[in-house]
Amino acid sequence: MISNLAFVNPEARLGENVIVEPFSYIAGNVIIGDGTWVGPNSTILDGARIGKNCKIFPSSVLSGIPQDLKFRGEDSTVELGDNTTIREGVTVNRGTAAVGRTVIGNDCLLMAYAHIGHDCNIGNFCIIGNSSAMAGEVNVDDWAIISAGTLVHQFTNIGGHVFIGGGSKVRTDVPPFIKADRDPLSFMGLNTVGLTRRGFEKKRIDEIHNIYRLIYQNGLNTSQALERIEKEFNPSPHRDYILEFIRKSERGIIRGPK
Repeated sequence: MISNLAFVNPEARLGENVIVEPFSYIAGNVIIGDGTWVGPNSTILDGARIGKNCKIFPSSVLSGIPQDLKFRGEDSTVELGDNTTIREGVTVNRGTAAVGRTVIGNDCLLMAYAHIGHDCNIGNFCIIGNSSAMAGEVNVDDWAIISAGTLVHQFTNIGGHVFIGGGSKVRTDVPPFIKADRDPLSFMGLNTVGLTRRGFEKKRIDEIHNIYRLIYQNGLNTSQALERIEKEFNPSPHRDYILEFIRKSERGIIRGPK
C-alpha cells in the first residue's frame, strides 16, 4: 500500500490500509489513521496527527513550521479528525507556544490552495473554499462554510452554521447561524438554507431570526440588545450560544446591513 517511489520515515506510524502514492514524503514524527489515502507529491512533516479515512490530495503540505517570527522551534502539532479531505495545494501550519496545536475536525473539506495558519481551531463539518486563507489563532465552529477567496484576520472567531460569501475580508467576529458578505463584511440575514438542511425546525429558525432582529435591526447598541434578548427569550442552546459568543468577542462582531 506504500509506493516504492514514496519516502516514509521508518519512525512514522501508519495505520491499517493506508495508501501512500508515489513521490510523497512522510516525516518521522507522524501518525496516520486507518484507511487514509496520501496522494502523490504530498508532504506530511513532523507533528502531523491524521485521523482515519482522510484524503490528502497532491501537492498539499501538512504540519509545516509556522509563518510566525515568534516561533522558536518548539514541539507542536497539526491534528486532523476522521473523514477529512485536504485538496490540492492546501497548506496547514502547526502550532506555536501560544496554543501548541492546529486542529481541523472531523468530516471537513479544505478546497484547493486553502491555507490554515498556526494555532487555528476548525470545528467539524466545515468547508473552507478554494484559495481562502486564515492567519494564526483563528477559531471556526462546527458546520461553518467559508467561500472561496476569503481572508481571515488573526484571532478572529467564526460561529457555527455561518455562511461567508466569496472574496470576503473577515476582520471582526462573525456570530453563529448567519450569512455574511459585502465589504466591509456585514450581516446578510440567517443562513436559513443551511439550518433547514441540518434539521432545524421552523420554530427554532424563527426564534433565531427574531434574536438577530434585536441585534442588527432595532437601533440598539450591542449591550442593550443582549440585555433584551436575555429578558425576552427563554433559555435555549441557540439563544445561549449567541449570547456567549458575542459577550466573549474581543474584536467585536461584524456590522449590520446598510
